[in-house]
Amino acid sequence: MQAGRQVYGAGVDKQRVVLVTGGAKGVGRGISEAFLAAGDRVLVCGREAPAQLPGVEGRSAEFIAADVRDSAAIDALFAEIRNRCGRLDVLVNNAGGAPYALAANASPRLHEKILQLNLIAPLHLAQQANALMQQQDGGGVIVFIGSVSALRASPGTAAYGAAKAGILSLTQSLAVEWAPKVRVVAVSPGMVLTEQAHLHYGDEAGIAAVAHTVPAGRLAMPREIGETCVWVCSATAAYLSGSNLTLHGGGERPAFLDAGNARHQA
Repeated sequence: MQAGRQVYGAGVDKQRVVLVTGGAKGVGRGISEAFLAAGDRVLVCGREAPAQLPGVEGRSAEFIAADVRDSAAIDALFAEIRNRCGRLDVLVNNAGGAPYALAANASPRLHEKILQLNLIAPLHLAQQANALMQQQDGGGVIVFIGSVSALRASPGTAAYGAAKAGILSLTQSLAVEWAPKVRVVAVSPGMVLTEQAHLHYGDEAGIAAVAHTVPAGRLAMPREIGETCVWVCSATAAYLSGSNLTLHGGGERPAFLDAGNARHQA
């Protein structure tokens, strides 16, 4: 049975319907393309329609306009999914992000907006998805896109790191509450080479220098995150729930290894 033909191990022999929030660019685009390649029907949402929708071999994602920070917009989004598709098999909670801002200088309003986008909105989306999935044969899978920022210091994006830590807690709690019909999993990337990588790491030399700090010697590609999400939602991962899967190329080399001089002494 093809990856795009089964969700939870219940043997649902039909094309899956997949919603990827923020699925038209960056990591989200890689996720959308991976599910399209698996044969799924992919819906993406965002505040504005992209210039070009994700597509694979002549098949394209479908766009629904929605600002996920607005609870009324989320209600309308799921009403449209019910009307258009009649079901939802996979939700990938991908939309998120934050500008660089030191915590001492950031305004309360900025912190609230970051938490709204990266923690509250994904929870509201998951609630809606669960309500639909619990009613359908085969249940479904909810994937939260986390971040290694939840697992280590996140200077300059402290509120974002805190929100992603909250996502990991949500993953565990919702996996217990919504089992056995709905699985809930987190996938936490490290650094990813997207079209906006220069905003975080600088020019090509800066990106190369950052990549050199990763044991794998490079940044992840968006499609690699997507292919992991496809596997997480497949029947072969049917026992995976409440877990956080990190994709960081081996993590980060500890700074003390290069700072100390013990290795260089005779």
